[in-house]
Amino acid sequence: VQLQACGGGLVQAGGSLRLSCAASGRTFSRYSMGWFRQAPGKEREFVAAISWTGSNTYYADSVKGRFTISRDNAKNTVYLQMNSLKPEDTAVYYCAAGRATISAIGSDYDYWGQGTQLTVSS
Repeated sequence: VQLQACGGGLVQAGGSLRLSCAASGRTFSRYSMGWFRQAPGKEREFVAAISWTGSNTYYADSVKGRFTISRDNAKNTVYLQMNSLKPEDTAVYYCAAGRATISAIGSDYDYWGQGTQLTVSS
């Protein structure tokens, strides 16, 4: 599985943005998907995950209620809708695919995209 994340950019605090992650391969629907982020000088952290059916989702406390993860298996794409953005959301965002049912642990993911930069200005 190859993953291509896009949709990052510069947005003002309080604004919204949607990230997309397109996957190649016929077995996309068999993978759970996750979004992680890494801010400068910080460790990579979990943001959100979705099961392969889309029926289960899981969020980091820091984004719960503001971010929504979804997927369209017909389009081999997973999305991260981000609302009420804060400067502390500034990071490179990575999408990942894994065989676990759903996970917040990076090592449970087998494939990673190249990352897309989000910058939130105050």
